Amino acid sequence: MKAGTVMTTANQTIKVAIIEDLAEVREGLGYLIGGTPGFQFTGGYVSMETALKDLPRNMPDVVLVDIGLPGMDGIAGTREMKARWPDLVVVTLTVYEDDARIFDALCAGASGYLLKRTSSARLMEGLQDAMNGGSPISPEIASKVIKLFRTFRPPPQADYHLTPHETRILKLLVEGHSYGTAAAVLGSAVSTVAFHMRSIYRKLEVHSKSEAVAKALRDRLIV
Repeated sequence: MKAGTVMTTANQTIKVAIIEDLAEVREGLGYLIGGTPGFQFTGGYVSMETALKDLPRNMPDVVLVDIGLPGMDGIAGTREMKARWPDLVVVTLTVYEDDARIFDALCAGASGYLLKRTSSARLMEGLQDAMNGGSPISPEIASKVIKLFRTFRPPPQADYHLTPHETRILKLLVEGHSYGTAAAVLGSAVSTVAFHMRSIYRKLEVHSKSEAVAKALRDRLIV
């Protein structure tokens, strides 16, 4: 694989770990990440159980997680990792495209959902985007996420009193935008988007973008 060109912040190295049971995929991704400037490959794990035990020894910034793992699957593992390390960024990398797994992965706290056929360049851009507060989602998955808003019924009294502008910002984040690209779409400053996101977090009683996206999905806050 050939590493794509990725914009990184000066002197910032993004540390990435992989949880993937297929050796050829795990090793290929490790080679890609380790060979891309601005990234450091911290380790590959064949199972979630091994990762949960060993991650603290060399804590990454981002973990790429397969869903179909032996033992604890990637969705349950994502939920466990976010419970232990709330600031850890988890991005799902999988072959699965069904609504149930997409919904469950996002609700578990995944910041993004990418398919394994994603190009190397787009994958590396997605990791950078996730670190910048975005939600990298494969185009095929993004369309399914929007459809989920129309099929899942909200629980009673799922009203968090979001303003129309806050709802629009939340929708952009669900669609995969970072604060920067959301600000560009809205024609506002990144600091303005961040200000509104603090209000959204307070109203939804969440502490991260992935939690906000999961709650938007679960409670059907975007229509």
